[in-house]
Amino acid sequence: MMKILEAVRDLQLPDGWVSAGFIRSKIWDTLHGFRKRTPLPDVDVIYFDPENLDESEEKKREEHLRNVLPLVPWSVKNQARMHLVNDDPPYTSSVDAISKFPETATALGIKLDATGRVILAAPCGVEDVLQGAVRPTPFFRESEARLAVYRERVLKKNWAATWEMLDIWGGY
Repeated sequence: MMKILEAVRDLQLPDGWVSAGFIRSKIWDTLHGFRKRTPLPDVDVIYFDPENLDESEEKKREEHLRNVLPLVPWSVKNQARMHLVNDDPPYTSSVDAISKFPETATALGIKLDATGRVILAAPCGVEDVLQGAVRPTPFFRESEARLAVYRERVLKKNWAATWEMLDIWGGY
């Protein structure tokens, strides 16, 4: 995990974070007593650069990270443009974007500062992820359409098949 955080820090992304499942899955693996880390479908790297919304820039940064750590399934997204993809109001920062992720347990970001200190962003708190609870973020509770996206994601991800002690809110 530290090699991934170091690679992202060294890329010097504006408001850059490693987010979502990278953190959540490690916590859930630990809660479940897994000795080996659950494989990640991707490592979400986010940043906030309103000056360059070109998706090709994200691909360049993914390629750079692949050259540094080729076995990591990188996914790099500029949160300054993701509100357009998600049909949301504009985000103001990476942490603002994190607060609008679907689940509280996934609404997490982590990074290293210049001295190597680990910084955690948890705009929806850490209680749910630490308790193995899956709940929609306040942003996703605001509308029935977003709740439907949350429900669909929970079904598709099928996290309970890997982490059986999870408490998943369906909101049905």
